[in-house]
Amino acid sequence: MSIESSASGRTPSANPSPSVGLSVGIRRPRPVVEIDASHMKESNQSTPAHLANVRIFAGSSGIALANEICQTLNMPLGHSVTEKFPDGEIIVRLEDDVRGRDCFVVMSTSTPVNDNLMELLVFLDCLKRASAARVTVVTPYFGYARQDRKDKGRVPITAKLVANLITAAGADRVVAIDLHAAQIQGFFDIPVDHLSAMPVFVEYFRANRTELGDLCLVSPDVGNVKVAEDMANALGGELAIINKRRLSGSLVTTGHLIGSVEGKTVLMFDDMITTAGTIIEAAKLVMEKGAKQVIAAASHGVMVGPAVQRLAGPQIHKVVVSNTIPLGERVAPLAGKLVQLSVGKLLAQAIDRIHTNKSISELFKDNGGTRR
Repeated sequence: MSIESSASGRTPSANPSPSVGLSVGIRRPRPVVEIDASHMKESNQSTPAHLANVRIFAGSSGIALANEICQTLNMPLGHSVTEKFPDGEIIVRLEDDVRGRDCFVVMSTSTPVNDNLMELLVFLDCLKRASAARVTVVTPYFGYARQDRKDKGRVPITAKLVANLITAAGADRVVAIDLHAAQIQGFFDIPVDHLSAMPVFVEYFRANRTELGDLCLVSPDVGNVKVAEDMANALGGELAIINKRRLSGSLVTTGHLIGSVEGKTVLMFDDMITTAGTIIEAAKLVMEKGAKQVIAAASHGVMVGPAVQRLAGPQIHKVVVSNTIPLGERVAPLAGKLVQLSVGKLLAQAIDRIHTNKSISELFKDNGGTRR
């Protein structure tokens, strides 16, 4: 059986991942990811007139979220194909005309971080060479964000390096949600819209406020106090703080608890849950101090290594994260305990405002959105 060759003259891998979306027309060379929005054009009404010049595309890690964004904006998702060659190289091909268009690429640089980052860079180069008027990277989760400073000798500042790569690849603007540190915005030499997922979480917990009972917001580390304080004010709860000491990338020890949690529901809200070491150690401490139950919430559910196993334990009553990162089957052990909230509407509103040159900060005027 013959396989169509790509423009580079090499044959794509014979063992790709299954295609995503509906495939129409002639058969294309075995894609790793193929995104087709023709079915959305049939089911949705016509694209709003003020968004007629907008094109939204999704990378491998952003397909589900990009679909939510497009459904909110009542417009089709752009059609693109990502292929991987046998040696691991990636090529992206656009099936839509983007010349003179305002283009957005939705893609988190989550696990596998390096593969997704490289795909994003190739996507940007593809759009620029196709004469897109402006390219905005919508990266809900920005990988390498924790490598934002030299905390010891002879180490890199990789967050700055990634910012340089994204800019050099052709991005004109970046949209991110809850960066690990707000100062990462300064690593970019292009505009950055730093959104907060806090309003999405506040809306959810307000809707379930009665069942939370006597509530205490616990900051698992000193650096998160401002966010915890604003969440406590929004939900009518008290505030407590834990002194944390990180011994390594996966090992954390907790110190003292400042505040009272006895007989209360404890809510811990952080920017991300990675290995869940911080959350579990903090949960053990507050339960020893008499807390009734512990709810762990985070903007980004990175959840790698022992995270799922730890969160499935008895210390955590519920886990609430957003859909900035696709979770998949790896979180199956958390069934019945995990709640995933959508930031699709928030990102759709941001894209609409960016295209029409309206203020992004107005999105958080009435319902908070403290940045770390």
